[in-house]
Amino acid sequence: MNDDIQVEYRPTIHDLPQGERPRERLEHYGAGALSSAELLAIILRVGTGGENVVRVAERLLARYEGLPGLAQATVSELCQEKGIGQAKAVQIKAALELGRRLLVTAPHERPQMRSPADAANLLMAEMSLLPQEHLRTVLLDTRNRVISIPTIYVGSLNTAQVRVGEMFREAIRANCAGMIVVHNHPSGDPTPSPEDVQVTRMIVEAGSLLNIDVLDHLIIGRQRFVSLKERGLGFK
Repeated sequence: MNDDIQVEYRPTIHDLPQGERPRERLEHYGAGALSSAELLAIILRVGTGGENVVRVAERLLARYEGLPGLAQATVSELCQEKGIGQAKAVQIKAALELGRRLLVTAPHERPQMRSPADAANLLMAEMSLLPQEHLRTVLLDTRNRVISIPTIYVGSLNTAQVRVGEMFREAIRANCAGMIVVHNHPSGDPTPSPEDVQVTRMIVEAGSLLNIDVLDHLIIGRQRFVSLKERGLGFK
């Protein structure tokens, strides 16, 4: 018998402090209180190479730029990711397909945006880890329920890049009543820049002309966010 044989340590959800375990948090607070990374961690169950399962989930979401990108990945692509075998890849795809079918068959189950925190909680786990700036729009129906969350821009945001037609193309196609603009600061500091405020003003004015209510512009940092609407920046 070889005493030098080492078994890879694979951290599980149970290695997290009890108050941070996604399954326990779901039981106590409901699924809506969990981030996308925490929900994905429940499906994955086991981390890899000393990385706890929530970090694995966050890494996956960052790698595929959120749930839409993860949903488009194939089983073979997911199997190339560290710690994701065929069984886990199939489980991820099955869970995401169930979510897609639920949105199609039960629109009343779509998340409803009642405050800036609702939108931030929906996207923070994914967008706070992205290495580049991403600008997304949360498209909403007349009851502020989420229709879709398309990515509009990737890269540094400035007024020279923003074209109103691109900003609102998906919103018009979805016939949405309102939208929330969200972008991240890879530095981790969500403090709005003068360019952020100027872009916000342009978007709000364009939305008014198109009869699409721009409810807010959120900037996501590292587990923090800023609402430009709450700060009165770019909104009248």
